[in-house]
Amino acid sequence: MSQPVASAQPAPATVSLYSAFLYWLKLGFISFGGPAGQLGMMHQELVEKRRWISEQRFLHALNYCMLLPGPEAQQLATYIGWLLHGTKGALIAGLLFILPSFFMLSLLAWLYLAHGDVPLVQGILYGVKPAVTAIVLFAAWRIGKKTLHTTALKLLALAALIAIAVFKLPFPYIVIAAALIGLVLMRWWPAQLRVPPATHGSVKAGAAADAAVINDNTVLPKWQLFSWRKFICGLALGLAIWAISLGLLVLLYGWHSPQVQLGWFFTKAALLTFGGAYAVLPYVYQGAVEHYSWLSALQMIDALALGESTPGPLIMVVAFVGFIAGWTEQLFGPNMLPLAGVLAAAIVTFFTFLPSFLFILVGAPLVESSRKQAAFTAPLTAITAAVVGVIVNLALFFGYHVLLPQGLGGSIDWLALLLGVAAGIALFGYNQGIMRVLTVAALLGMVTTAF
Repeated sequence: MSQPVASAQPAPATVSLYSAFLYWLKLGFISFGGPAGQLGMMHQELVEKRRWISEQRFLHALNYCMLLPGPEAQQLATYIGWLLHGTKGALIAGLLFILPSFFMLSLLAWLYLAHGDVPLVQGILYGVKPAVTAIVLFAAWRIGKKTLHTTALKLLALAALIAIAVFKLPFPYIVIAAALIGLVLMRWWPAQLRVPPATHGSVKAGAAADAAVINDNTVLPKWQLFSWRKFICGLALGLAIWAISLGLLVLLYGWHSPQVQLGWFFTKAALLTFGGAYAVLPYVYQGAVEHYSWLSALQMIDALALGESTPGPLIMVVAFVGFIAGWTEQLFGPNMLPLAGVLAAAIVTFFTFLPSFLFILVGAPLVESSRKQAAFTAPLTAITAAVVGVIVNLALFFGYHVLLPQGLGGSIDWLALLLGVAAGIALFGYNQGIMRVLTVAALLGMVTTAF
């Protein structure tokens, strides 16, 4: 529960870089609960308690980050870091948001691959797989509740589900089609694109909001003002960093090497994460499981379960995928598998998050200059609606592999079905937290497989 404004401390005159560093470091270790939990933590701490940013400025930044491809919570942290201390603040906030999760997931991936055949571990994973299926379905419902407020957006979500589930249309095509539909709706039926703005409503607008360090009346410093020169130079620098990094991998290992293919594939994946990690996981599955065979379908489900259990953005699950890929491909031979896994995880993480930093550092001045103009977000609103259908398809995909482990010709795993239904009731009916659901599911999995 958010604390009332009356308990908030007066806003400081300025925020030191050291104070911000300590806060972002702490957030990186405690940011459990997925995007909703992470956004709630930042809102309570930065808006209500510390008064570093006002409610309206927080929500303005959040609304734009939610429409960008990439993890909205990490991008919002990067954005606020930029508002406070420029590029240096953005890099500190963004990096500290993901580094603890990177190291934790790398360690978990090593334990998973080195000791995954231990009965205790198998029991835990057996319990969490059906819970993860329920969690993905719950994510679709949660995003849909926030997004699908008009008939057109609901139909768009349904069409996306049919396109990917029945006609196997690749996810990038769905994104392009949704964007074009968004432009048509903006031109002819703009009312169908109206989505209520994001809220964390416990702070009232007005004089209380003006008391924040960054508020509605704060004059933008010169370095925050938009200019085409800064935009073009920043974009060119970001593209140069990407090209040099990928080119260096090509020189060292060759274009067809796993290292280069990981960087190239997850660059594309990073640009398709509209709606969060759940939306891009089908694309990651198509590439990592079906095309490259870096991991199995069940390993993909395990990766999501472990990603839900660590702090940081859920898209960090790609680090787990990268670790398994490096291990499977034996990048440095059979005797250096952990090193191969860490290198692959680092490559995947770098190329996944580089676009997120670029979007904020290059686009934030434009966002700040357009606080009163949001019409151009129509295509992204339509994409977010289509993503709901894609996430439902992901839940169906997970459910198929969990409930029918031998395929359509095999029998239903009734125990897994019971665990999945119980997890769904806990999430939908009793609004239990994801971490609690996963913990109970893991315990039940251990108990049921022990007998």
